[in-house]
Amino acid sequence: MSLRGEPLEQETTLPDGRVVAVRVGLAEDSYIPRRELDTVVLELWDEGRGEHLAGVATVLSADDVDAARALLREVVQSLADGSLAPTAGALEPLADSVPPQ
Repeated sequence: MSLRGEPLEQETTLPDGRVVAVRVGLAEDSYIPRRELDTVVLELWDEGRGEHLAGVATVLSADDVDAARALLREVVQSLADGSLAPTAGALEPLADSVPPQ
């Protein structure tokens, strides 16, 4: 299994009531064939407004599915309990490390 086939996505509700979709998957780039992409990004979308809130590149590769799942769980939980702000600056430290699986 690989993130090439399908990104990992999950919704969560922020303490202020907004619903945010968290996505861990390959970066979208129309200039590079999908089979050559290996950059995994972490993105947040405001589901109510359809607005992109934040996106950062991670240290993961397309084959790091278990680590991507762990990252998704950590981000979803931290956003829901308010310990993580829905900003690129807050996501950066998580994206720069491989979470324990």
